[in-house]
Amino acid sequence: MAQHQRIALISVSDKTGVVEFAAAVAALGFRIVSTGGTAKALREGGLDVTDVSALTGFPELMDGRVKTLHPVVHAGLLAVRDNPDHMAQIAEHGIEPIDLVVVNLYPFERTVAREGVTEADAVENIDIGGPTMIRAAAKNFWAVTVVVDPADYDTVLAELRDSGQTTLATRRRLARKVFETMARYNGAIAAYLLKTEG
Repeated sequence: MAQHQRIALISVSDKTGVVEFAAAVAALGFRIVSTGGTAKALREGGLDVTDVSALTGFPELMDGRVKTLHPVVHAGLLAVRDNPDHMAQIAEHGIEPIDLVVVNLYPFERTVAREGVTEADAVENIDIGGPTMIRAAAKNFWAVTVVVDPADYDTVLAELRDSGQTTLATRRRLARKVFETMARYNGAIAAYLLKTEG
């Protein structure tokens, strides 16, 4: 089976260091796939970026509410690389594995902390696609590296430069960080809704 070009899917609210990180990853041979404001920032930084809609063959819908919620993205994340049936199925449908996911979530906690925030603003900052992607990537940590915190960029880059891949120990630690992030994020949403009840 031909070696595919590795894919890095990058979609971040916190853009700290993301252009430099993406440039370093691209220099290591990754194809950069991105969405909306992140794609714009990366292009302004001089990078070649594939829009996620070009990957999925489907446009972003509903003001961006639906862009990464697509089988091309999730099969690419969830395919078990040493399962021949999984790999045959994605090949049959022209789906490429996604190897690196760099996503941080809409800033729900910061939004609801603002004075006078409306419920509509709060609800728009409940991220759906981001959590779905990072959970899928974290579930498949045997093969997929998922980064939710810019503080982890240097570690990931150092390992990629050293051996061409991240270590299993790092992927497992980053997956754990995903579920910790989701627990905190979901807790903040639940607390907000509780506070606004009645």
